[in-house]
Amino acid sequence: MKEYLPIGNSYEKTSIISTKEDVILLSEMIRIRQIEEAIASRYKEDEMKTPVHLVIGQEASVVAACSQMTREDKVFCSHRSHGVYLAKGGDVKAMILELYGRVGGCSGTRGGSMHLIDKKVGIDGVSAIVGGIVPIATGASFAHKGKNILTTVFFGDAAIEEGVVSESFNLAALWKLPIVFFCENNFYSVCTPLYQRQSQESLPEKARAQGVYSIKIDGNNVYEVMAAVKEAKERALKGEGPTFIEAVVYRWLAHGGSEDDTWTGYRTENEVKNWKNICPIKTFEKFLLKHKLISQEEIQEMWRIEKEKIDLLIEEVRKAPTPEVSEVLEYVYAK
Repeated sequence: MKEYLPIGNSYEKTSIISTKEDVILLSEMIRIRQIEEAIASRYKEDEMKTPVHLVIGQEASVVAACSQMTREDKVFCSHRSHGVYLAKGGDVKAMILELYGRVGGCSGTRGGSMHLIDKKVGIDGVSAIVGGIVPIATGASFAHKGKNILTTVFFGDAAIEEGVVSESFNLAALWKLPIVFFCENNFYSVCTPLYQRQSQESLPEKARAQGVYSIKIDGNNVYEVMAAVKEAKERALKGEGPTFIEAVVYRWLAHGGSEDDTWTGYRTENEVKNWKNICPIKTFEKFLLKHKLISQEEIQEMWRIEKEKIDLLIEEVRKAPTPEVSEVLEYVYAK
């Protein structure tokens, strides 16, 4: 069985000197991890009436990418959406209400985890259909062309296999659209590894073939992600067209749900262990500690505070009412 093993901790080779502002990135990564772990620990209680696809292990890529965007910049995402939603500034209470099926959910308590939305901060849509969000985002970028607005669409490696994604690459390149195609490659489509699905595993080559400027980066390194998105945004807003970014990441848990599914045999325990050893949060903590921008006590306090916040929020959400049956047809037809 082929193993997808990490190349190591890329912070050890970086010449970048961190700044105090980067502590904010760490706090955001910790916040997302604590929210996802809180969801995972409660999911078996069966109060969340929605499938969930958690981003534990992939926090760095979404936080770093969204740090380069303004409130007005538009974001679209596939089913593994919590990290993007939270990193872009989505209302966390509205998201948890959505998961629990309580009144006030961000999608009108009708979409669940795979259909989050918060237009106030530029989160314009999430789709559960593999690759389905890519043409929607491409159309949105066409609508915003010339308005100094960047559109970014996040999707996984399996989306590359959909024909409509290739078509979207072509049109974006042809029309020089201001869009970033951000592919979080975690190597697996549910339980099927990349090498069993694609004849050649270089994802940037597939976008490049359609005329899209393409790069591959370490999705666990916030500086690599920030630099890539910054460059892509500058290119897009100067009218130089789209960029495809392959960010190499790794999900720790199952494709869906809250458990580790390694026991099924589609990936090895050794592979998972090696990726956990370069946890994107822990490696970034070590880097900031090395540059004396934060103390171990401050880090521990971050973890404590974020856990306390999400625990309190979930208890509040559990007390919220469920929608009335009489409201079931709301939002189905335009008034």
